[in-house]
Amino acid sequence: MKHYIEITLLPNSEISFFNLWSKVFQQIHLGLVEMQDDQGRIPIGVSFPEYVTGEKYSVLGGKLRLLANDETTLSRFNVSQWLSRLSDYVHCTGIRLIPEKLTGYAIYQREQPKTSNERLARRYAKRHNVDYDTALERYSAMTRKTIATPFIRLKSLSGDQEFCLWIKKTMVAEPSGRIFSSYGLSAVSSVPEF
Repeated sequence: MKHYIEITLLPNSEISFFNLWSKVFQQIHLGLVEMQDDQGRIPIGVSFPEYVTGEKYSVLGGKLRLLANDETTLSRFNVSQWLSRLSDYVHCTGIRLIPEKLTGYAIYQREQPKTSNERLARRYAKRHNVDYDTALERYSAMTRKTIATPFIRLKSLSGDQEFCLWIKKTMVAEPSGRIFSSYGLSAVSSVPEF
């Protein structure tokens, strides 16, 4: 990866920070979907330079980077078009070269924790052809687990349902891969940290 664009969220009294993340990331996702090749691969990854990990909770911070191997890919993405309706709430840099001095590499991947007994029961009922109440009894004794991984709340445009996109960061020693999902995430492809 050699080029990037940095997007800074500008919170204000009109929109909450979490709601702003949802709107910005929804637009980035839609733009990345348009960049897919025939196999659904996307040449743009994301990173969160202010991501902070804690024992009880973690935060994404207020910045998002779009990273690509070449300037043409980022130009074709046209971030200002995708974020035009949010221009009062975000600041986008131009395309920049990634600095030579890096702090390392990170993999940002989607995590899908099993958090809700109700969700687990609905899934179990559907898969095992039992009624919801029976399935819920199976999970009622489970203790609720808190998840330290930060998330962005999104809305599925195909199913019209809200969901949490949990984003896990893992530091790695070497760069790897260059193919990402429609969220700019990958379980194997790393992005440079600086």
